[in-house]
Amino acid sequence: MEKSIIIIGAGIAGLSAGCYGQMNGYRTQIFEMQNKPGGLCTSWKRKGYTIDGCLHWLLGSGPGSSFYHLWEELSAVQGRRMVNHEEFMRVEGKAGKVFIVYTDINRLEQHMKELAPEDTNVIEEFVSGVRTCTHWDMPIEKAPELYSTVDGLKLFKMLPLLRFMKKWRTVTTRDFAQRFKNPFLRQAFLIAFVDLPGFLLVGMLMSLAWMHQKIAGYPVGGSLEFARAIERRYLDLGGEIHYKSPVTKILVENDQAVGLRLADGAEYRSDIVISAADGHTTIFNMLDGKYINDEIQGYYDQFPIFPPLTQIALGVARSFDELPHLATGINYPLDKPVTIGGQELKRLPVHIYNFDPSLAPAGKTVLKVMLNSDYEYWKQLKQDPERYKAEKEQTADKVIALLDRRFPGLAAQVEMCDVATPVTWEHHTGNWQGSGEGWLITKKTLLMRMSKTLPGLKNFYMAGQWVHPGGGVPTAAMSGRWVTQIICHQDKRPFVTTTP
Repeated sequence: MEKSIIIIGAGIAGLSAGCYGQMNGYRTQIFEMQNKPGGLCTSWKRKGYTIDGCLHWLLGSGPGSSFYHLWEELSAVQGRRMVNHEEFMRVEGKAGKVFIVYTDINRLEQHMKELAPEDTNVIEEFVSGVRTCTHWDMPIEKAPELYSTVDGLKLFKMLPLLRFMKKWRTVTTRDFAQRFKNPFLRQAFLIAFVDLPGFLLVGMLMSLAWMHQKIAGYPVGGSLEFARAIERRYLDLGGEIHYKSPVTKILVENDQAVGLRLADGAEYRSDIVISAADGHTTIFNMLDGKYINDEIQGYYDQFPIFPPLTQIALGVARSFDELPHLATGINYPLDKPVTIGGQELKRLPVHIYNFDPSLAPAGKTVLKVMLNSDYEYWKQLKQDPERYKAEKEQTADKVIALLDRRFPGLAAQVEMCDVATPVTWEHHTGNWQGSGEGWLITKKTLLMRMSKTLPGLKNFYMAGQWVHPGGGVPTAAMSGRWVTQIICHQDKRPFVTTTP
């Protein structure tokens, strides 16, 4: 008899699990708290502009990556135009200095040596690390939990990668940046490649390698359109989605997950439950913290997460044709420090969507400023709606004024303004502390394989960024695929995929 699976969350992980579940003969239903798919991979409209909340670039945007095949299975890339950026970021300094992170490795190496010839050896070591990553494709076909001895032997072919990981798996961006003698390149390198405590540089080495290979482009149309494509694939496969259906409890009988309860009291039963929702909410709220051990508790007590963001999006009556297409935008110094959202800023990052005409009316552009934020600061403000609203308005005003100094005349051209804080993300996605990518990539988490099950609970699985350090859209889709593989293995049935 056909088995049933209930999936909590219609983000990319949930949609992926649903698609592969349908492909493998399971009867699946997805329950989603919002009225649209995507979760964190989303966009929204304001005054004729589309604000993208997620994708800057996508691993697997072109052939040559194992993820491209995954996206084909999910019908996410067929017929979609991709933009391969020539530049990842521009970091501006004083006196006209600019560090341009070209996506072409050879061009990047030449540029860095021109900026800091005294750092030739360090630059060559960095670029060599990027080049090494171009020879490696992520092995995503089989869930690691299902590796056999033969699979282990196949990994010996990846010995060069293992040597690479031995060298780079403990090198943080901050550690490596200190090796540059040139003060401007030292500072600019940190800004370009994530200046967070403990963040490993290896993630950026891989990202640059993928962009060099043109397999990490931007999908025109933005995040929600991308998620909608997977939603269509899921529905075409016979799946069912219940929107505006927030889950409050996972039903458990005799230590087996048997279904869920919605906020309105309705209950639904199934043979298997997959939570692709927020990990903290799933474990400590939906399951009342009954199925944990010291290791899982330690994740939430000790592991650092990607900081939540405050996002200021602007619709501007200006084309910005004079600027290059940048994957993550321009980061420039301020004349003097400014306090925004309780945090002091000495620089401002701005992402200019002049490469996606679908997000704005002709001749106009969406700009987005994303600032690392203090979740508790905004959470406390939210207790007083008037103060919270006023702080958001002040944040927008300050950002517009700062942008106007870098792009004279911009303030008068702003037609739309939208501010999303960490509590905005928490409200719309349920994500713990509003973090958009979950666990930070550190020495402890880089090679960690987190369990997709909980101790003592049968017929239950988890998918998404809270079981895969580093987060991101590709790993979310991968986790949905792997969870379905594991379920098929448990049911002694072959795991199959189809491509439309």
